[in-house]
Amino acid sequence: MNSDIKKELEKRILVIDGAMGTTIQQYKLEEKDYRGKRFSEWPKDLKGNNDLLSITQPQIIKAIHKEYLKAGADIIETNTFSATTVAMADYGMESLAYELNYESAKIAKEAVAEFKKEFPEFADVPKYVAGAFGPTNRTLSLSPNVNDPGFRAITFDELVEAYAEQAKGLIEGGSDILLVETIFDTLNAKAALFAIQNVCKEKNIKMPVMVSGTITDASGRTLSGQTTEAFLNSISHVDLLSVGLNCALGAKDMRPYLEELSDKAPFFVSAYPNAGLPNQFGEYDQDAHAMGHEVEEFLKAGFLNIVGGCCGTTPSHIKRIAEIAKVSKPRKKPAPDTLMHLSGLEPVTLRPESNFMNVGERTNVTGSKKFLRLIKEGNYEEALSIAKDQVDGGAQVIDVNMDEGMLDSEAAMTKFLNLIASEPDISRVPIMIDSSKWSVIEAGLKCVQGKAIVNSISMKEGEEKFIEQAKKLNNTALLLL
Repeated sequence: MNSDIKKELEKRILVIDGAMGTTIQQYKLEEKDYRGKRFSEWPKDLKGNNDLLSITQPQIIKAIHKEYLKAGADIIETNTFSATTVAMADYGMESLAYELNYESAKIAKEAVAEFKKEFPEFADVPKYVAGAFGPTNRTLSLSPNVNDPGFRAITFDELVEAYAEQAKGLIEGGSDILLVETIFDTLNAKAALFAIQNVCKEKNIKMPVMVSGTITDASGRTLSGQTTEAFLNSISHVDLLSVGLNCALGAKDMRPYLEELSDKAPFFVSAYPNAGLPNQFGEYDQDAHAMGHEVEEFLKAGFLNIVGGCCGTTPSHIKRIAEIAKVSKPRKKPAPDTLMHLSGLEPVTLRPESNFMNVGERTNVTGSKKFLRLIKEGNYEEALSIAKDQVDGGAQVIDVNMDEGMLDSEAAMTKFLNLIASEPDISRVPIMIDSSKWSVIEAGLKCVQGKAIVNSISMKEGEEKFIEQAKKLNNTALLLL
């Protein structure tokens, strides 16, 4: 039986495995290998659907897991990066989502058992299977249509449903940890975390959850525009095992963002960078020795509790990283503070010396006749200019209220917040979702990737309803009136 992973992380740095896709490429598989007998007549091309190999070539996936375990990995990820109904739609394989996750977790657990039997000296060394959730090929904070910035290709509820099915498969297949990784849109991650919380509640269990974001370039932001600290604030409502960064950057370029997480995160911190940056052919040239040298800098600085590799890394990279981790001391978690941490694209922290917070209240249909008229007319472009003027004028938070009898308040809130998300000059500050209607508050929260303020809920429907709503709002700052 695996020991409590939190206790292990207090004692030593744990090593997470390297890239699955990079290692699969070494097998030089063809279309027929992906199809196997079961999918020999499938109407769509399947080459490149690596998650499917957990069904058609399970021996290859298991062999890769065992190679990483032999290299020194303490945590191996399931082969499920794209195993949601959303991502599998590209292949017409939505119905396989649960099976892919269940089988992938089962294979990884079998790999651990076989490894320990083959190498009895590791029988008492904990090895963990992390059920992997990828970001999907949809984004909740960005429109795929430049001519319609308020459009979304998927809804929050649809993504929650897809992630819930994935969570069930991964848990029932035997995963020890759940890992929401390569996050380029924090709202997608919040959907995954919400789904995990719901499934765990249904099963009356608690699972350790790791979260790993992706800084896309030298701007130091995710694809959806958040800074590292804003990302941290947005997901800190969950009692996470760890928070960290992976993919996109090599180890050298990841350093400043890891240092910030190490300083501020009340959780364990992870990093599994790429093997440098890709060359002109999209391939990774950094060898194990060079990558190990760069990773060693993080470990010497005391930034990390979990370390490994992402794109371009192989068992040889992980072997070198494991050697360095073995002689390095783990990061000590800082004591959590009691300050109010909010975020839009950028973080806002309310401190005792802050005195007060400027809230822009002109985007409120009950407080601004002009804003109400613009919303009723459907003139959202000019309505956005009111929000921008408030931020330019010093507002640290934007209050949005759509409670008016002649409005479809849920639809108006959703549309306006989606449009705000497309305007970084506005969305850099946190949102205050202002409504007396629970349905409007929920609609608003499903559009906001940052940590928002809810204004407000009350006990007018009774204490039981109040507690139920308050529990759902643990990812916000809450005003009680």
